[in-house]
Amino acid sequence: MKILIDDADLEKIREIYCVYSVDGVTTNPTIPAKTGKPPFEILKGIREYIGQEAELHVQVVAGHAEGMLEDARRILKELGENTYIKVPVTREGLKAIKALKMEDVNVTATAVYTRMQAFLAGKAGADYTAPYVNRIDNLGADGLKTAKDIHDIFKRNGMRTEVLAASFKNSQQILELCEYGVGASTIAPDIMEGMIKNECVTAAVERFVSDFEQLCGTGKTMSDC
Repeated sequence: MKILIDDADLEKIREIYCVYSVDGVTTNPTIPAKTGKPPFEILKGIREYIGQEAELHVQVVAGHAEGMLEDARRILKELGENTYIKVPVTREGLKAIKALKMEDVNVTATAVYTRMQAFLAGKAGADYTAPYVNRIDNLGADGLKTAKDIHDIFKRNGMRTEVLAASFKNSQQILELCEYGVGASTIAPDIMEGMIKNECVTAAVERFVSDFEQLCGTGKTMSDC
């Protein structure tokens, strides 16, 4: 499973990159808006830091297909060809996805709540579809099952589209999709930190350090003893 950071805060992105093996970053119009900075200033900073080879997913904001295509071209001009254009799966969005794929543009179909949306996006040629796991749960459905079902639909129909699962409430959801073989997940920094946080591990490490300090002294390392 590919892991992408779901954030536009460059400092948080740097912190995650220093620890975890991640494959890129996803953003949406809401995330940069929280910083109060011009969107492309933020996005260019992210692209410069993660490099041209990493995936950067950026969403269009227009409501009609022609505007989505204009947004996409501007995004690619500013951020490079390895940028994935996020397009919501609406009627106009499907039209835009088809047009973008005719231009050989990388596309992530976003705002996916149903299996039918995902299937239609895959038929249109999307590289990824992004089901919102937790938001689907909040509607009274099963977000994890929906993501798994979408994965199965793609595989059983010989479609190359992959699931890019989004909107998680805990790290266990991510592990379950990883075990199932889902292609990618985009994860907020706080949820990502929860993937490694374990009080039992912390307690064990603290005990190891305490035992070593009793032997060699506080603040000492192996090379000091």
